[in-house]
Amino acid sequence: MQFPFDHARTIVGWALGDAEMASIAVSVGRNAAKRNAIDGVKTILRLEGAVLLLAAVGFYARFGSGWALFAMLFLTPDLSFTFYLFGTRLGAAAYNIAHSTIGPLALAFAWLLFAQPLVLSLAAIWLAHIGFDHALGYGLKYADAFAHTHLGWIGKGNQRIANSE
Repeated sequence: MQFPFDHARTIVGWALGDAEMASIAVSVGRNAAKRNAIDGVKTILRLEGAVLLLAAVGFYARFGSGWALFAMLFLTPDLSFTFYLFGTRLGAAAYNIAHSTIGPLALAFAWLLFAQPLVLSLAAIWLAHIGFDHALGYGLKYADAFAHTHLGWIGKGNQRIANSE
């Protein structure tokens, strides 16, 4: 059986273990990063992040709770990095929870139920941070490596590795 990837790995009739699956995931991710650079998907996703940042900042400017609060809380989602002290799997999970739009959009929905202005301000700050990160190329993390994101590999050394395959 062959996987339909550029490098076509062969499976010899037994179940692959974690090490083999991780190897395939890393190879596929690096090839996907190279394809993204060619077909523009990464550029579109980064542009989407920039638009999210601008929309959230514009919304906050109109309905927010003051720029001091914005400045104090803008980098708060990055506290999720501390979970990498307990391993890449837990670190990636915590990072992805803090950097997915699900949380701030749920918070914005909660504002509809409770009509508390601070809740909406927090959602806008959180969305602005996510948009900022995505615009810079920092995406949701895969559990195999800190530098492996849904927007490709981050870091100069990882770009060299990703482009060599």
